[in-house]
Amino acid sequence: MSSLLETPTLVLNRSWTPTHTLPAKMAICLVARDAARIIDPSTYEAHNLKSWHDLSLSRSEENPLLIRSELLCLAPLAVIVLTGYSGVGDQQVTFSRLNLYRRDKNTCQYCGVRPGTKELTIDHIMPRSRGGELSWENCVLACVTCNKRKANRTPEEASVKLLTPPKRPSWSQIRRIPTHPIWSSWEKFVSDAYWQQELKN
Repeated sequence: MSSLLETPTLVLNRSWTPTHTLPAKMAICLVARDAARIIDPSTYEAHNLKSWHDLSLSRSEENPLLIRSELLCLAPLAVIVLTGYSGVGDQQVTFSRLNLYRRDKNTCQYCGVRPGTKELTIDHIMPRSRGGELSWENCVLACVTCNKRKANRTPEEASVKLLTPPKRPSWSQIRRIPTHPIWSSWEKFVSDAYWQQELKN
């Protein structure tokens, strides 16, 4: 059962947009606190722990894998939807090393190479020594070669060009959804989000 409790659960926000994944044990805690509901991917119905327990028992012959406790028998939680605070779009993305790497997709923003995390550095477009800020708009990932070439200069002075003008990302750009879904039922939610997302210039 411990392996089932560690299995990733897809988390949807209040708009039913996939945001991230959680271990099943954390998803169960959210549902127990009424902060989320379990989604039946076949019907899109939302369940609390009691109704999911009843449904799981009724389908136990179809799916013998159950998370069992003294009071509950639960089929694996593939998808949950948050009922309150969505965690996405309600606040600005934290400016952190991890989020900077995610925004720039582990890619040098000058030459486009993806050498690996250890071979990437954080470059200040306007060097710190010349008053450059530590901000989304002034920081990009750069490979060691490009960072050395640029040195203590601006891109214009070093004759290098940024691939993309840096800006503060949205949560939808930062949140990670696995490329290959653990559960086949994830595909409909992830693909729905892809097709329904508003296109912007």
